[in-house]
Amino acid sequence: MANGFNSADFLVDDRVVDAVRGNADALYDLGVAYSTGSGGVGADLIAAHKWFNLAALNGSEQAMICRADISDDMTAREIVEAQRQARAWLQATDQCRAA
Repeated sequence: MANGFNSADFLVDDRVVDAVRGNADALYDLGVAYSTGSGGVGADLIAAHKWFNLAALNGSEQAMICRADISDDMTAREIVEAQRQARAWLQATDQCRAA
């Protein structure tokens, strides 16, 4: 079980470094991890939507598709929360884009 947590920490830490730079692939990879619960990361549709939203803002067409797909399984409140988290991420990382 510790390996799962270490794997998740590595995945998240590794991809977040690139995500801070606005790397659409890293943002998309985080969305995939959270939407599927892969790489030792627990499934979390709010987090997945946030990462897909950020990837889409950085030009990932696949992220737009994935964001729409998972939105079908989310409540309106969950989507609003994911959007709030995306805006907070943009502010925290000083990325001048609107979520």
